[in-house]
Amino acid sequence: MSYKKNYRCTKCNNKYSVEKELLVCPNCLEKGILDIEYDYDKIKKVMNKAYFKNNRDLSIWRYLPLLPVEEKYTKNTLRVGWTPLYSSTHLKDKYNCKQLFLKDEGLNPTQSLKDRASVIACVKALELNKEVISCSSTGNAASSLAGNASKLGLKTVIFVPKRAPLGKLSQLLAFGSNLIKVNGDYKAAYNLSKSAINYYKWYNRNAAINPNLIEGKKTVALEIAEQLNFKPTDWVVVSVGDGCTIGGVYKGFYDLLNLDLIDKIPKIIGVQAEGCSPFYDAFHNNKELEETDESTIADSIAVGIPRNPIKGLDAVKKSQGTYLKVSDKKIMEAMLLLGKEEGIFAEPAAAASLAGFIQAREKDIIKEKDTVTVIITGNGLKDTENALKVFDEPILLDSNLEELIDYIEERGMTDE
Repeated sequence: MSYKKNYRCTKCNNKYSVEKELLVCPNCLEKGILDIEYDYDKIKKVMNKAYFKNNRDLSIWRYLPLLPVEEKYTKNTLRVGWTPLYSSTHLKDKYNCKQLFLKDEGLNPTQSLKDRASVIACVKALELNKEVISCSSTGNAASSLAGNASKLGLKTVIFVPKRAPLGKLSQLLAFGSNLIKVNGDYKAAYNLSKSAINYYKWYNRNAAINPNLIEGKKTVALEIAEQLNFKPTDWVVVSVGDGCTIGGVYKGFYDLLNLDLIDKIPKIIGVQAEGCSPFYDAFHNNKELEETDESTIADSIAVGIPRNPIKGLDAVKKSQGTYLKVSDKKIMEAMLLLGKEEGIFAEPAAAASLAGFIQAREKDIIKEKDTVTVIITGNGLKDTENALKVFDEPILLDSNLEELIDYIEERGMTDE
């Protein structure tokens, strides 16, 4: 049973029937990003705390009443979601906050949060009898689409910018995708994918304009709340590229609030890189988004023209949060901290959220008494080239015990 009520345009607020599948507002076109609204009164009759207690499906499909897909097409997907929410072992004390949780999205099937959107896209493609699904991506959306599509027998055509990291490209090739590497930046890749999708009538997985995909991404917030016994932290921190992920985080908590399952929506902090910060600039200057450079090691959030500006800004405004920007140096330091202190290997874009948390504590935006969840959006194996810039090269020793003993004792590696 579907609990979708209608589409609503985030620009003009017009509402449209869900009987016909829409991607954008018929009036506002691509500037009119749609939001899917649900009948919460009906959902309340089936989804309550007892529902979760008795639900043994540890994937995003446990939230099916809040998702825009038909159950029969969800049976053979990869197991997406229900990633661990770790209580911080060391960083909580290091930065002196009441509680710090780390949501490790790198443990999804293709090692990023983007699997949540891609599996929804693939199921929708099956519903609509589409054989080919396509998108543009800086890497994670591409690899997640390729992996989830291959499991369901769908073909993919994926456009990536010239700078896409080798780790992500290797995943694409392993999953059998038809890969188009565009000689240009993300904007060039997006524009070419848009033209090709319109020409060939492929299913469009571009998350910023497809309203179904934010519904997949919101499941990260549903999980955070459930894993905390429906008492979410005061703050949630997440890195931001096109605005779809942070929009999904807000939407998930909004759903739970309307179902009376939580008492509040956490304040949301969106984190961008200094070299690509259109949301930060727009938020703090109270203006519309303007195109910026894409100059950062955090390729997954290097989106100079975000396609989901309204949802990306509203998530922060409506939750009474804020936007921060961090340097590449701070991102790299955060990568090192996550690995050494918490055992989590994060790609640069994922570590940006921790760098944002650290900045928020240093500026006393997040208080000592506050509780915080930091979303780590992707695994460090996605971008080993930049990871190796962070870590020291291992020393090469001869097979000589005396030389080894000198090395170990010089560095205090003994138990004494």
